[in-house]
Amino acid sequence: MKRKVALKDILLLQLAVGIYSINTVVGGFVGNSLNENGALSVKTIGLLFLEVFVLGVYAVLWQQLIGRFQLSIAYANKAMTLLWSLMWSIILFHEDVTAFKVIGVLMVMAGTVILNTDPTASEAAPADNKKEDER
Repeated sequence: MKRKVALKDILLLQLAVGIYSINTVVGGFVGNSLNENGALSVKTIGLLFLEVFVLGVYAVLWQQLIGRFQLSIAYANKAMTLLWSLMWSIILFHEDVTAFKVIGVLMVMAGTVILNTDPTASEAAPADNKKEDER
């Protein structure tokens, strides 16, 4: 029997995905630091440690959450990294947002919502109508 997933768990899953997306931001800073300072600079090494730390926090949180979801739903929610990456690119890097980017992210969000929706909730109505017809 499938148990209902609490909103709190879905929000925690999105937090984990958001933390995972921070890894890409830190990775970008590592790349810039490598080009500017070299591999053995204090800044580059510090950013590499930060990247490993972020991935460690994500891994622990992900392992705690993965048992609360069907595996297919949990991994589908990782696609929301696109939304988080778009937000980071706007906030941190002041990149332009195109209509195609917004449409793409909205499509991913719609797919994630559909996967997180309980399909058995809509199946209850026809069964109730059938019982009324039998009376």
